Amino acid sequence: MTVPRPAGRGRMKLAARCRVATEAPSFGMVVFCVILLNAALMGVETYSGLAAEYQRLLRTAEQCCLALFTLEMLLRIGAFADRPKAFFRDPWNLFDLAVVASAFVPFVRENTTLLRLLRLARVLRTARFLPHLRILLIAVGRSLPGTASFLFVGGLVLYVYAMVGWVCFAESDPGHYGSVGRAMLTLFLLTTLDGLTDAVRAGLQISRLSILYYASYALLASFVLVNVLIGVVLNSLDEAREIEDAADRDRKQPGPPPAAGPDADVRDRIATARRALDEIEASLPAQDGRPPRRLEASHSGS
Repeated sequence: MTVPRPAGRGRMKLAARCRVATEAPSFGMVVFCVILLNAALMGVETYSGLAAEYQRLLRTAEQCCLALFTLEMLLRIGAFADRPKAFFRDPWNLFDLAVVASAFVPFVRENTTLLRLLRLARVLRTARFLPHLRILLIAVGRSLPGTASFLFVGGLVLYVYAMVGWVCFAESDPGHYGSVGRAMLTLFLLTTLDGLTDAVRAGLQISRLSILYYASYALLASFVLVNVLIGVVLNSLDEAREIEDAADRDRKQPGPPPAAGPDADVRDRIATARRALDEIEASLPAQDGRPPRRLEASHSGS
């Protein structure tokens, strides 16, 4: 059975020091302020007069922001020196690394438009320092499958009602129901109930049964489907909170995250025991001027 080699003491010390720095509240506050400063600089550059007058100052400030972002990224990577694979398991780490590293890619640095878009992506990094915003973004991602199903059902309902509206009102109101496309656009705008009163009045001039058409559509599209969408989003928010809580618990636990499978669990326990025995061996005092004996038990079972 192959046992993973424990991280060296130098890497463990480096990870411990970097972890102390990155977990400090002041560190997150400084990075958050730099992100806001970067966003403000982008806003100032949209004014041609200010951008031309303070071009050198703006460029220097941008370079300082990039240097601080790079230093932050190096510290975050150093915090995972004892378990580098765990760094790439966090999607936020991958996102931050891609945004910061893209500024050093030659093709990207030469493309002004692409570089500005990537600089704008740095603003999204504020989600790392705002837990509620991070939960909201995770919830949006988790709700995409349910939202796709909702859009399919909503589109089906919209198409059916558009066809009925075309059959009933095409001759009397061609501006709104002259084709299935116009009918779908009209009904889509009525989903927010804006202009529903005028539509009902126009429909009553054609037929009294139009009230059933508009009432059923408003009930189904504006109340039932919208409430279904709200339910999907709320369910995704609950899942996002659970994911974030589990991630917080994993970050607070020292050492590498537990691997899947019973064999991996045994290997992790053996690696942890070996590290503990090596630390005990290092703390033992030397006897007879000779270095302390190496604990053979730490290598038994391999």
